[in-house]
Amino acid sequence: MFGVVFPNRSFPMDISSFSQIDTFHWILDMNTFVGEAYNQVREMCIFLLNNFTLPPDKALAVYIQSPGSSFFFCGAVTVARPSAVLALPWPEPGGELQLTADSVPLSAKIGVSVEDLASLPSLDVTAEKRIERLAMKVGENLFNFMQSFCGVDGSKLVVPMDILDRWFKKFQERAKRDPEYLKGFAL
Repeated sequence: MFGVVFPNRSFPMDISSFSQIDTFHWILDMNTFVGEAYNQVREMCIFLLNNFTLPPDKALAVYIQSPGSSFFFCGAVTVARPSAVLALPWPEPGGELQLTADSVPLSAKIGVSVEDLASLPSLDVTAEKRIERLAMKVGENLFNFMQSFCGVDGSKLVVPMDILDRWFKKFQERAKRDPEYLKGFAL
């Protein structure tokens, strides 16, 4: 039916790595995969296998859940889009450390389900949220840089005229030196 790969973390895994909840729902318990380091798994690739086709009005939706939190939609694959690399923006764990009935801590999960395509958010919503997070982090970086050079003139903040040029040069140099630097902004 489907397979997944966690870039730099796993070989391709098929549906047998997931626990089947019912005919249309599967769960991957991240404790069995990476233990408590689930939030370091930042993306996954999901793909339909050659011997399986979804009806054109259905999708395989992917959700993530931190311990004690609700499931969060990450994206989906369809017949028209048979594979996708999805960001995994893990929600903050919910409340206090929660235990199951047999005193086992709740674990993070990845859920996959067959759903009506029309009932899902636009598949571009995830990309839009990623772009929004990127813009917010770049803006925050610029604000922090400018703030370190600010002066006060009455009720106005005053910054040097070349502050944007200086920030942009520093930003570009850091990105060239450290390829991982920009990845920190994207997730």
